Amino acid sequence: MFSPAWAAFASLLLPAAVLAQYNLVKEYAGQSFFDDWTFYNHFDNLTNGNVNFLGATDAFDDKLAFINEAGNAIMKVDNSSTLKFNQNRNSIRISTKDQFTVGSVWIADIRHVPYGCSVWGAFWSSAPTWPLGGEIDTFEAVNQDYYSHMGLHTNPGCTHSSDAVQSSKLINSTDCSVQANGNQGCIVSNPTPSSYGADFALTGGGVYVTEFAIDGISIWYFNRSSIPSVLQGNVSSINTQQLGIPVANWPADDCAINQFFQPQELVFDITLCGDYAGASSVFFETCTGVCYDDWVLGDPSHYDTAYFEVSYVRVYGQPGELTVLQGSSGRRSAEVQTVAALFLFALGSLYAFAQFL
Repeated sequence: MFSPAWAAFASLLLPAAVLAQYNLVKEYAGQSFFDDWTFYNHFDNLTNGNVNFLGATDAFDDKLAFINEAGNAIMKVDNSSTLKFNQNRNSIRISTKDQFTVGSVWIADIRHVPYGCSVWGAFWSSAPTWPLGGEIDTFEAVNQDYYSHMGLHTNPGCTHSSDAVQSSKLINSTDCSVQANGNQGCIVSNPTPSSYGADFALTGGGVYVTEFAIDGISIWYFNRSSIPSVLQGNVSSINTQQLGIPVANWPADDCAINQFFQPQELVFDITLCGDYAGASSVFFETCTGVCYDDWVLGDPSHYDTAYFEVSYVRVYGQPGELTVLQGSSGRRSAEVQTVAALFLFALGSLYAFAQFL
């Protein structure tokens, strides 16, 4: 019999990555939530949505970003202005000033997510050198979707494994390449009925956990009534092995993490229409009319539900490891890693060529 005592002894022999023990290294919460985020301050030239992402000053002045009475961060779409043709609606896109390395976990307690026709909201992460450094979508959903989605976007060569250990059976696509299937990515739907929309709000939202580990990427979701005790309160350390089977999992066997991913910036954003929510094949699945004409230009109250309410985002790292690359120095570090990776690739190619000769 495999006794608990032997299990405890065996755990001492396992590497840190397998032990999955992480300590708190960064928290975004309360009145200081927005202090270490960068506001994009540009029209949506990234996904071709019909929004202007406001800079910090305008976002706070216009009350599109603020801390509510409950102490939670609100990020929302303008739901009061009547627009004229060719105008875009104001919205929010923020990214962390710091980047977080392989061997980290981020946890987001989210009370409300943006939803409604034309709405495309996401909580995700990306390397500054996208797509070279990869993208991890923890939460993404559009229009009146029944489910939210999780996924990866990478350079060619990364796929979702048929051996992935995960609870969701709703696998939308398996090729993570940005060059495949119109950059659909390798997407897994969250099968929890309350993972999006009005049901998410009515049930008090929930907690997302994303593990960015050398042996793979995993995402858990717990609705408000099922949050495990190990995630409740001011948790200073976590062990992801105590969280059970993740909703989605991308093992390194079919997607080498150190090859396809670099340190990640966390991102919240809400756009309207655009390449995904506005695509006719997607929009007409759950909505009617013309995305821009009937919704963006329509009654601004369409966007009364187009907001994030976030209690906190916490980042954890493995003991003794560098997890946080701070500000511009972190960006430079990522660039150095990119150059180093290209140099090593070139050396490997020269070596292979020499062997061939």
